[in-house]
Amino acid sequence: MGAPTPTQARSVAPLVLRASSGDPDAWEQLVTKYSGLLWAIARGYRLSPSDAADAVQTTWLRLVVHLGTIQRPDAVGAWLATTVRRECMRMRRRSDRRYPMDIADVELSDAAEDVERQILEQEEQLALARAMELLPDRQRVLLRMLTTYPQPSYEDVASALDMPIGSIGPTRGRALRRLRQLLESGPVRQTTTAGGARRAHQAECAG
Repeated sequence: MGAPTPTQARSVAPLVLRASSGDPDAWEQLVTKYSGLLWAIARGYRLSPSDAADAVQTTWLRLVVHLGTIQRPDAVGAWLATTVRRECMRMRRRSDRRYPMDIADVELSDAAEDVERQILEQEEQLALARAMELLPDRQRVLLRMLTTYPQPSYEDVASALDMPIGSIGPTRGRALRRLRQLLESGPVRQTTTAGGARRAHQAECAG
């Protein structure tokens, strides 16, 4: 995906800012605009359908978490593309015993840096998964529904969760604030940091 044109940048940056403020229509427009791109990238890695879906959904969840801190809202498409590629590579590493990689898929890098990067990515993924599990049921289900493709209508979401359509935005906002709090401090961070230290030490000893 190339750099956004000035017109595209002007059109997408306000969507990102509105979505970060809890505007459900803006979020829906972002999902509609970029879901095709994310799925095209995921399919390019020849993942299984379930792994591709996980990579795309995790990418949307990462955007949910970082929506208010993206330095260049006009480049959110590039941010999403980079994030989904990293998720796909993580999925490939996880399943490489079942689906051997072609040599063209292997990126040459310094071994120590590669191990460290993999550990950091794994810890971030674990932290996000644990934080999601600590959310109240309604908030957790809502976030997953809003990051599913194709995204259900707000009428379907409201019906599934037995809540007024007007409550979706505020509930999503509370869920995001709680998710960020869990990721920034508390038992989620402590557990994953301790686990990362153990894995880093094991990797160092193995090297």
